[in-house]
Amino acid sequence: MRDGDLELRRFEHADAAAVEALFAEPDVKRWWADGDYDRDCGWVAEVDGRFAGWVQYVEEPYVWCPSVALDIALTSDLHGRGYGRRALKLAIEHFVAKGHHRFTIDPDPRNERALKCYEAVGFKPVGILRAYERDPDSGGWKDGLLMDLIVVDGSWR
Repeated sequence: MRDGDLELRRFEHADAAAVEALFAEPDVKRWWADGDYDRDCGWVAEVDGRFAGWVQYVEEPYVWCPSVALDIALTSDLHGRGYGRRALKLAIEHFVAKGHHRFTIDPDPRNERALKCYEAVGFKPVGILRAYERDPDSGGWKDGLLMDLIVVDGSWR
């Protein structure tokens, strides 16, 4: 999938070191602490052929409630440059073409940069997921923000 200089493509074995380095970057690790990613359910993001990040998805294909959960991490040098919005739009368009209409994302509610990106794409806050995931700093639990985006007849809501 491509949008100008941005491409989302399948993971290849040679990408492992770049993806692991991405999750070790302090500005990425802060929000995606465990660096856990599913090589079979995601795409490598490249800008002009250079590694740029990771877009992960969990697809629920059940006919009565199809949906897709998304996650994204970009290299720190690309933060704030619009690549996150563009990558998410490519992923959403891919799944809309497969018949999906509902998308979710679940950032840390303190991640203001991510929230602005997701809202710019069209995601809307649904609610707080209390004690949602481990907090790597305290070892306790931290909340998550559930956001969703609905696509009906080509209109993003």
